[in-house]
Amino acid sequence: MDDRHIAEIVRLLELELVKQEIPIVTKLAEEHHDPFEILISTLLSLRTKDEVTAAATERLFARASTPAEMLRLSETEIQQAIYPVGFYRNKAETIRHVCRELIARFDSRVPGVIEELLTLKGVGRKTANLVVTLGFNRPGICVDTHVHRISNRLGYVRTKNPEETEFALRAKLPSEYWSRYNTLLVAFGRSTCRPISPICSQCPVAAHCDRVGVTKSR
Repeated sequence: MDDRHIAEIVRLLELELVKQEIPIVTKLAEEHHDPFEILISTLLSLRTKDEVTAAATERLFARASTPAEMLRLSETEIQQAIYPVGFYRNKAETIRHVCRELIARFDSRVPGVIEELLTLKGVGRKTANLVVTLGFNRPGICVDTHVHRISNRLGYVRTKNPEETEFALRAKLPSEYWSRYNTLLVAFGRSTCRPISPICSQCPVAAHCDRVGVTKSR
């Protein structure tokens, strides 16, 4: 693709978003603007469907909405609240560990700096960028499998993994698109630009896409 077309691609995907389901963590951020809830819901969302993550987050935060309150719950109580998210036992342990760290090292507040977030158990670059952008309205590019796949499929970057994609996008994607890029591409990746057999016949940005790696489409 011609890199100059990225503004048009973003514009078209914004129009497309009104017909799609917004990712649950983005929806929670728009409703509550709470960095702690965004952090915990993102940890819960790993390998879990959005509707399951949403319900688990609601149940858990009905019982505890701060790190201190969360630590008053036993690990079993957290497991019961978040079940059936994927790896719910491991995630319950991680949540308690993160809450202890937030209290001990960050005065019970979620840090708004990527490097500090990365020191928390279970927090990778994807989660850290999501918390920074959605929780603090600061620059960041959250790269998951959808963002990595579609950015390469378009021909906008040529990278081997999500971390490489993040830094490639930081180098060339205009900063005004950073915070929305993940929301747009996740929704688009779930509905149209799917991993296998993307629906290219209905793609709003097909005219700008190099279709890198696409061998079968609809």
